Amino acid sequence: MTAVSKATFNNKDSYFFEALKQRIDAYFINNKIQQSGNYRLYSKAIFLFSTLLFLYITLVFFTPETAFLSLFLCALMGVNFAAIGFNIMHDGAHGSFSTKPWVNDIMSHSLEMMGGSSFMWKVKHNMNHHTFTNIEGMDDDIDVKPFIRISYDQPKKWYHRFQHVYSFLLYSLTYFFWIFWLDFKKYFSGKIGELTIKKMSGKDHLIFWASKVLYIMAFVIVPIYNVGLFETFIGYGAMLVVTGLIISIVFQLAHIVEGAIFPVGIDGSKSLKIETEWAIHQLNTTANFATKNKLVSWFVGGLNFQVEHHLFPKISHIHYPEISKLVKETCQQFNVNYMEFPTVFAAVKSHVMHLKHVGLAA
Repeated sequence: MTAVSKATFNNKDSYFFEALKQRIDAYFINNKIQQSGNYRLYSKAIFLFSTLLFLYITLVFFTPETAFLSLFLCALMGVNFAAIGFNIMHDGAHGSFSTKPWVNDIMSHSLEMMGGSSFMWKVKHNMNHHTFTNIEGMDDDIDVKPFIRISYDQPKKWYHRFQHVYSFLLYSLTYFFWIFWLDFKKYFSGKIGELTIKKMSGKDHLIFWASKVLYIMAFVIVPIYNVGLFETFIGYGAMLVVTGLIISIVFQLAHIVEGAIFPVGIDGSKSLKIETEWAIHQLNTTANFATKNKLVSWFVGGLNFQVEHHLFPKISHIHYPEISKLVKETCQQFNVNYMEFPTVFAAVKSHVMHLKHVGLAA
């Protein structure tokens, strides 16, 4: 088995997806609503941005005297960062936050405010991950080698037998490595996994470097000046750990679970032909979790409805609870598997068991 650099799908007779699209389109037309966000999403965005501003000003300029309270607020800022990424940046990057492209562009740049690169994210996530989900060599999200073995076809190391234990420690470091290493690695190599990144414009280069500098100024330099080096190290570290842990867990629960498939090339072939249509491939590699929990749905920006998101990424997450009913009906009609876990705990358990099985297998 080998990683691939080209994959195609059997979309010639995509009866399932055509039927599903007709039902989804009819839902929005009959109810006379836009597929983008509405006041519910906009009010959430205002709340999350306001909360971030309050936490930042409090911690940097009116630092609480109690160390425990300061640390708690730093952790809360990490939760807030994750929520902004899930709800605002994610919809903006997919063009589903608003009907206006310029608004979506601005919302996607909230990732720059968090230290990341929306340019790299759109290539890595929107193009590679959403098109070639769970395909070794094309989906960078499953490339955590050599630290974690995601699928049975990836190389095995002796320490992988413990990966279901230490993986969460690595997840807590994800955000730090993302903004301080992986973005730069992609920038200078010009590649994400096996795939070449499209050429960046002068504007893209400027945004990449300016945002990195401003982020370091705002979240590292200014806090050190106002609060102190040690205090900033502890507080900023807490924020990074909380953000990384939450983001990693949520995205892992969508694809790295028991029952999800991981297609690979055979006999050294770099080309892979998927025998199903693209939409069915998405259902074979994607799972929902805790869809009846409104608090979870609110916080993760509908990413617990990952099936619906992968099938219709340009539809705002606020519509997922309703269109999921249509997706389920269509899956039943065409006898297509629909993976779903009733709770967050059930999904986490399945993720851990998947890592354990893959880590122990030959």
